[in-house]
Amino acid sequence: MARKKKKDDKEKKEKSPKVNKELEGFDIRIDSFGEIRSTFNIDKINEFLNKNVEDKKLLERKDYDDITSKGKFKDEEE
Repeated sequence: MARKKKKDDKEKKEKSPKVNKELEGFDIRIDSFGEIRSTFNIDKINEFLNKNVEDKKLLERKDYDDITSKGKFKDEEE
């Protein structure tokens, strides 16, 4: 006899996660060839992450405050 699906299982699949307003409509999937498909440009995603996520690797740097206040490394300013 076939197992009946519970309503809870169906509801869990249909719910979309809570996201930041800037990322509304963002969807990412991996196709059958293993390629990443996204609804946003990678540059837009990186810009969002740079603005909203603290980089743990840079915390120990002496010039961390300069980097975070300007949003760029000194090499990138030119």
